[in-house]
Amino acid sequence: MLRLVRRMADREDIAACLAELDDERTGLVLEPLRWALTAIDGGRPYESVVLEQVPTVLPVWQAVGEVLSTEGYSVACGVLNAEEFGVPQTRRRAVLIARRHGTAELPKATHRPYRKTVACAPGDPSLPACVTMGEALDRPEPFLVVSDYGSGGDPRARGRRTSAEPAFTVTGKISRSRVMTGDAVDLPRLSSSEAGRLQSFPADHPWAGRNIPQQIGNAIPPLLAAHILAAALDQGHSPVDTRAGGVEEVR
Repeated sequence: MLRLVRRMADREDIAACLAELDDERTGLVLEPLRWALTAIDGGRPYESVVLEQVPTVLPVWQAVGEVLSTEGYSVACGVLNAEEFGVPQTRRRAVLIARRHGTAELPKATHRPYRKTVACAPGDPSLPACVTMGEALDRPEPFLVVSDYGSGGDPRARGRRTSAEPAFTVTGKISRSRVMTGDAVDLPRLSSSEAGRLQSFPADHPWAGRNIPQQIGNAIPPLLAAHILAAALDQGHSPVDTRAGGVEEVR
């Protein structure tokens, strides 16, 4: 991917190389750069470029950022933690922001980060603690969530978090996570509405279509997206209330 980015910067046609990839979806990570370069060459460059993916894509974003920098953009990229932006879930995302005018900066955290051994204690003491599952969901009693996947791929090493902590990363298999009382009594599993709220969607978001859990797990948390876009458009922090169950207002 990094070699292909450099070839794209030289305006080489890489279509044949992409066609040889084992998974055609891999090449899609480069499509935004193609669009940006086409717009530049056409004399109508994008004012802002925003890219978001899993953390392992960060080196690609950095390479794309180098190309955009040579084309006159200010670029910032790095990995953001969703819980530091009010999302009741720990989720790491690689983000690139490029701006044609002004200085590109990643959004500043609005909440303290989560650390398992010290709950939500670290970080800037002037910021509120990260939002917990208990605050995001309307469950009447404390509960425990047992992850649907195990650490390192080992199903026996399934993580556990209490309702006083943010959720694990929400995946398309979130409905497989067990929910229990402190005495190990099974409770109803997370509904689509609840899984969506852990992603910072409103409680009444009208989910529809096939495989709703996968839709939820594949989405970037709207609240995180709002802060990223606000930074890309130089709008400052977005006024939102996550503890009410989702993004309520974005100016």
